[in-house]
Amino acid sequence: MEPLWRILSQPDNIPIALMVPLFAGLLGFWWRTARRNDALLAQGGEAAVRSAMDGAVPEGTPDPRVHTWPYLLRIELIAALVVTVVLLVWSIVIDAPLEQLADAARTPNPSKAPWYFLGLQELLVYFDPWIAGVLLPVLIIFGLSVIPYVDVNPAGSGFHAWRQRRFAVAVFLFGFVGLWLGLILVGTFCRGPGWNWFWPWEAWDRARAVPMATRNWADVFGISSSSGASAFGALTVLGWYGLGLVAWWRLRHRPLVARLGTSRFAVVAFLLLTMLSVPLKMALRLGLSVKYVWTTPWFNV
Repeated sequence: MEPLWRILSQPDNIPIALMVPLFAGLLGFWWRTARRNDALLAQGGEAAVRSAMDGAVPEGTPDPRVHTWPYLLRIELIAALVVTVVLLVWSIVIDAPLEQLADAARTPNPSKAPWYFLGLQELLVYFDPWIAGVLLPVLIIFGLSVIPYVDVNPAGSGFHAWRQRRFAVAVFLFGFVGLWLGLILVGTFCRGPGWNWFWPWEAWDRARAVPMATRNWADVFGISSSSGASAFGALTVLGWYGLGLVAWWRLRHRPLVARLGTSRFAVVAFLLLTMLSVPLKMALRLGLSVKYVWTTPWFNV
């Protein structure tokens, strides 16, 4: 486990390693609160949840509410002091992750972006730069912006529960935790020299720092002509997004789909299929060494 410890002990990787238990704790706290609200919903509906949020307590039980001063502010002051001490000790014990002056003759290998860009850098392995660096980030911003306009579920406004918003919660957890944080962790712990794949417990072998052999999606099926490969890739991409039409046809009589309407359902289906295409393309690259699904003289997907 020495290679893993070497990665964890790097100053710029320590915050990433600490991020894992932090998010696990936050998700655990959220899940416990969501399940508590689910139980209250089963007992008395949303009125029971809002009553509990307002601080109402049953008769015969002590009132758990306390005044903001001095109880809450005292806790906040102690928390601020603890954080200040931790940051002070951190800055003394752990050196800043500064390296030597840039030298064109000795570039670092691997050269990794800051942790908040590692997800995008990892996407460059599976997509062209215009997709990984421009299209997907724009779609993320667009998807977050349209949430208020496509969310037609009025349940759970003002509190969170699992049973009322299973689809929305599952999509968020998959997109943020499964994909975004997952890509950051992959870029941190599983990418070594040449940006090749190394398991966290594997030593970095710089002899493997050579470009990996790849092939296109049409090559898997023995299609060698460029026009045939382009047509096959286009059919594959259109077929993938055509699953949205199949889903609409099968679910069009559901109350939620009827409230969404055709246009909003199309937006949701397009964004969801685009999100699902990321792990699918990753699986094709890692499992079958597929570089492009759709190749054309102008762009590649």
